[in-house]
Amino acid sequence: MSTTTVAPLTIEDAELLVATARRAAEEAEVTVSVTILDAGGHLLAFRRDDRAVLISGETSTRKAYTALQLNAATADLVDAVQPGGPFHTLPTALDRPLLFIAGGLPVHRDGRLIGAIGVGGGAPEQDHGFAAAAVAALV
Repeated sequence: MSTTTVAPLTIEDAELLVATARRAAEEAEVTVSVTILDAGGHLLAFRRDDRAVLISGETSTRKAYTALQLNAATADLVDAVQPGGPFHTLPTALDRPLLFIAGGLPVHRDGRLIGAIGVGGGAPEQDHGFAAAAVAALV
């Protein structure tokens, strides 16, 4: 059995993710907050545009946490928490800061989960796009 070491998410990676997401948001004339977590769920970077709504800081962090914990884009989980969905009771069953709104994405390197990004402040679809642009720039 061979093991492969995958480089963790670095502060340089985190800064690139934040800068790229912010640039995408600025181009769309949207003010956002961006949160980057490492694989252990620890905060690596955070930036809130001074004009972004205050709650965007909390939503960006919860989106990143949710994407990390479930290793899935939060946009792909929205239907799962609706009545009758497989995760319907998950938001209330766990005492965790989960948020099932588009804008959170896991970050992978060589197929391994190394962290997550969360963007809040725009419409959910916009936040997802800003996060996706950031992840694409990391490759």
